[in-house]
Amino acid sequence: MFLVRLLFCLFADDTSIFEKDTFKDYLEQRTREDGSDLGMALAQFFQVLNTPTDKRQKSLDEQLAAFPYVNGSLFEEMLPIAAFNSTMRELLLQCCTLDWGKISPAIFGSMFQSVMNPEERRNLGAHYTSETNILKLIKPLFLDELWEEFEKVKKNTKQLQAFHHKLGTLKFLDPACGCGNFLVITYRELRLLELEVLRTLFKNQQVIGVGEVIWVDVDQFYGIEYDEWPARIAEVALWLMDHQMNMRISEEFGEYFVRLPLKKSATIVHGNALRIDWESVVPKTELSYILGNPPFLGKQYQNTAQKEDMKNVFNGVNGAGVLDYVTAWYVRAAQYIQKTSIRCAYVSTNSIAQGEQVGILWNEMFTKYHVKIQFAHRTFNWSNEAKGKAAVHVVIIGFGLIDTPSKRLFDYEHIKGEPHEITVKNINPYLVEGEDRFVSKRRSPICNVPEMAFGNMPNDGGHLLFSEEEKNEFLRIEPRAEPYFKHFIGSRELLNGNYRWCLWLDGVAPNEFKSLPHVLDRIQKVRETRLASNRPTTQALASTPAIFGEIRQPDSDYLAFPEVSSERRTYIPVSYLSKDIITSNKNYTISNGDKYVLGVLSSSMHMAWIRTVAGRMKSDYSYSAGMVYNNYPWPKEPTAAQKKEVEEKAQAVLDVRANYPNSSLADLYDPLTMPPDLVKAHQALDKAVDKCYRPKPFANETERIEFLFELYNQYTAPLLEGEKKKKK
Repeated sequence: MFLVRLLFCLFADDTSIFEKDTFKDYLEQRTREDGSDLGMALAQFFQVLNTPTDKRQKSLDEQLAAFPYVNGSLFEEMLPIAAFNSTMRELLLQCCTLDWGKISPAIFGSMFQSVMNPEERRNLGAHYTSETNILKLIKPLFLDELWEEFEKVKKNTKQLQAFHHKLGTLKFLDPACGCGNFLVITYRELRLLELEVLRTLFKNQQVIGVGEVIWVDVDQFYGIEYDEWPARIAEVALWLMDHQMNMRISEEFGEYFVRLPLKKSATIVHGNALRIDWESVVPKTELSYILGNPPFLGKQYQNTAQKEDMKNVFNGVNGAGVLDYVTAWYVRAAQYIQKTSIRCAYVSTNSIAQGEQVGILWNEMFTKYHVKIQFAHRTFNWSNEAKGKAAVHVVIIGFGLIDTPSKRLFDYEHIKGEPHEITVKNINPYLVEGEDRFVSKRRSPICNVPEMAFGNMPNDGGHLLFSEEEKNEFLRIEPRAEPYFKHFIGSRELLNGNYRWCLWLDGVAPNEFKSLPHVLDRIQKVRETRLASNRPTTQALASTPAIFGEIRQPDSDYLAFPEVSSERRTYIPVSYLSKDIITSNKNYTISNGDKYVLGVLSSSMHMAWIRTVAGRMKSDYSYSAGMVYNNYPWPKEPTAAQKKEVEEKAQAVLDVRANYPNSSLADLYDPLTMPPDLVKAHQALDKAVDKCYRPKPFANETERIEFLFELYNQYTAPLLEGEKKKKK
């Protein structure tokens, strides 16, 4: 609160709220150089700003008496006397020499983020959105429509006056407002539009009493914020933006206008937005828009209280434990806007439009609350002006109860680039044009293709696994164990080529262990590890400690697909492995997968599906047989010639890889070092796979994914019909 007050005073000193530099002069002239009395001087100064001029003591120093009454509760609370030293005093005076008049109040959030403890910032999910990204949200939510309406009515005085009145009645709620950036920028844009209205209404006329014709004010804005500091900053930032806009009005109409004392303020409630009743903040019958940037916390970062918040919001919703924290704000908004025309939009991590979260969240939003997605920005790189800013890929989703005949979809060729807008009939929860359908986990593929399975899960506490050095050392003391060692490969080893080893004892006769005391010792440790587990299923595995916890090793050579792969790769490399190489549960396997299967799984079509449907581990792809592979719409009726061409092009990819025996798959598929001949081989494979889907080439990834969803609907429609009949 002390720091917020100083920010206000620094700003006031340069924007005509105070006489220019009078705050700076007061600090310089009335305090000692050692700073010992600065805290007391500021306490007295704050008290003066909180006292109406007619109620101040008659003997008040003339220099202090010249400062205006501010009100607005900003200086109301009695704070402890601050302790300053000479260095701190000098720093404050240096701050006074800066020109605060042109600084956007929206930057205050970034300033405060920079001084927050990084762990506290993580726990709160506190991220301050840039002005550029705020405009990406508010323009399609309401601002573009308001400007269009202004252009239509500006030549009709009566209609323009009605439009001006409308601007003064709009109300906005940010239920995770932080330092108020969304509210501040929204207020600024609304005031700029009002300024244009006033220019048109009073063209070539002198305005008497300009304050009487400004109808947009800060009391149209509401916020809820968990942390007290940002809540107080939000209030002040709106006042400061109000003053800046009043200065613009003063310049425009030649009449000085300042709103002092502060009579109106935004309503910023300090509390947990997932626990309090939003109607107590602003009645929904009065509200126009909900907007903001709720906390981004993934399930692994949520603390106990936040997990309780999620349980409270998603009471009875199956699978809700995997959802990001931000999804709770979607549901709370959907609950609040029932039987209204309120429109909403949030900036969110793109994970809520990918993977298994989609089916859980949007089934609730569509089925229970009958929400429609009205506009969306597909994945782009989130950035702000703050120190220590997060590296996050985000989406913007606008929604409400009204189903508009056309929707605005903003697509990005590159996540750090600028969007291009397309008009579509419907936006599905994966943020592409298509029906409101979502992909859920399946136990078997929707197409007639080979089954995909998990690899083997050791569940051994590491006692059956070895590095090259550990294996050699073990064989030095137990040479008879050599026949039982096999290569062991997870997704990391598959991609980087660093094989490990495992003791593979499946099928070994009990009598053979008699001559292997050190192997028996390892088996005993596996047993102890499993017995020590809290999970009953793991404890049960202690009865067979010599073998992996779960065994799914193919009995023939197989295709291996890494579960986790870098998002930087254009293609996720699929490989053939020998049946003698033991794969971990970090790879998926397809037994007897032919070159056609390899080719389709290595194509841009499959990658488009992965990027849309797969979950993420941080930003990396997290593949899933149940979610991605089993739902993947394969080409419907490829000809024998088309399949043969895919097989030939897939073999060509393998042949090119073989030309680089010393390079790992990670090296070969790094976008910076991928060999040109491998790029060409994949491009040729892409064309062959595309032809299996349709003769016409795909222009971009959005076109690919829209086509795949249409095909997905064709495949799953009979399955849905069958499920309905079963339920009946």
